[in-house]
Amino acid sequence: MLPVAGAGTGARIKLDAIDLKILAALQRDGRLTKIKLAEEVGLSVSPCLERMRRLEKAGFIRGYNAEIDLSKLLSASRVFVEITLGGHTAVDFERFEAAIEAVPEVVECHAIGGGMDYLMKVVATDIDHYQQVIEELLNANIGIARYFTYIVTKPVKRAQGYPIQHLLTRAKQRRTTEQT
Repeated sequence: MLPVAGAGTGARIKLDAIDLKILAALQRDGRLTKIKLAEEVGLSVSPCLERMRRLEKAGFIRGYNAEIDLSKLLSASRVFVEITLGGHTAVDFERFEAAIEAVPEVVECHAIGGGMDYLMKVVATDIDHYQQVIEELLNANIGIARYFTYIVTKPVKRAQGYPIQHLLTRAKQRRTTEQT
């Protein structure tokens, strides 16, 4: 059993190997039928569904999404952008983050420690569209002092979910090492 706090619930629940199997199976295929999920994790349907609902309620499962192949819809450019702000107060960060939330082309944005403040992933119809987005951000006076653009020429490995079991094993090994 792994003692793990439910995300944002304040409640603590313990996850066991079956809970982890449920999470991994749903991460791999969110459209699994309840019957197929139960078969995969070795439970009957009712206990499996009860566990799944408990994981949802605790915030371990935030939603179920379809993975869309954008190339089937249109030709799109993917761009990573390093952003450095001119100021580094809480107000500067809040202003930038609020503005980025409203930009649909920015599909991911992460606050980063180190030589920059943020790393964004932008999807645009082409490089001209991307340039428009950047110019609008610069003209919005949201504190951008410097930015660097990296155009994706070829995706090499796409997100396939979190390696849950691998990360938990590594964390356990680390805790064991620290205790000795």
